[in-house]
Amino acid sequence: MRRRQWLHATLGLGALAPFAGWSPAVAALHWARRSLLGFGTTLSLQAAHEDDRTLARALDAGVLALRRIEAQMSLFDPGSALSRLNRDGLLRAPPAELVDILEIAHDVSRDNDGAFDVTVQPLWLAFEAAQRAGRLPSRQEVASARARVDWRALDVSSRLIRFDMPGMAATLNGIAQGYAADHVRAVLASHGIRHALIDAGEFAPLGRNSDARPWTLGIADPHAESALIARLMADGRCIATSADNLTSFSADHRHHHIFDPHTGYSPPALSAVTVAADSGAVADALTKVFFVAGPSQARALAHRWQVDALWVDKAGRWEATPGLRLDRI
Repeated sequence: MRRRQWLHATLGLGALAPFAGWSPAVAALHWARRSLLGFGTTLSLQAAHEDDRTLARALDAGVLALRRIEAQMSLFDPGSALSRLNRDGLLRAPPAELVDILEIAHDVSRDNDGAFDVTVQPLWLAFEAAQRAGRLPSRQEVASARARVDWRALDVSSRLIRFDMPGMAATLNGIAQGYAADHVRAVLASHGIRHALIDAGEFAPLGRNSDARPWTLGIADPHAESALIARLMADGRCIATSADNLTSFSADHRHHHIFDPHTGYSPPALSAVTVAADSGAVADALTKVFFVAGPSQARALAHRWQVDALWVDKAGRWEATPGLRLDRI
């Protein structure tokens, strides 16, 4: 899946003014950055430590964790665990991380009446095939694909992952980046890193930035890719986003890569959603749940999951829950 960044790391707000929590010890740390390609986009890790060698080992371990997770969950690598599951309909002795992410996905699916569903891959394939033919899929094609979408028909255990219906397939594009951000943050922390920003396609912050300020992310306008609608000051939670302009099947962005599993079509009301949650995987998955729920249910959904969110409708109007620290542009 082709991805474009909807969140951008920026300088802290008021970068030239003293910050109340400023600490010379943080500012004096050694900082380093690693950039790499993965999950269809550019990823980066930036972190600090008192010791250069410890910092290098931590970043090396973080990159290896990213590579390992992508290798297990990629749809583009025919040898990945996910590709083998989709091809064969079952996977014996699956990697522990694949079991873990699918169990998280099942939890989100169960608690949201299937609004998030990793088995929507047949819908993606139907729309992608039609797009190659210069059209949208017919209602019959959509109905046929949707009949093979059901998270409850994906059995997951440490011994075996299996589809219960023929023709099923899974995609982890809606949760893997957040899951990877969680894991890389844990890897860095295990090496003694207290200040870092992990961009695995979704963001996971630790501590402060190199100016000893909170990490700040610019939220892009889905209707004008080079423009920002707000800046978000991170508070330690992971931040994930989804937008209808990332991968579209129609010029008006009515049909895009986010599907309502109940209808087989893209939810009609929203253009973009960002979610801040303790778990990057949950934040990532919930962005799709918010899309399906629509703006009228967004606040109730955020309250139920104890997360914060910002959502943009098709007309460009946006709202946010009060727990996000935002600076309007």
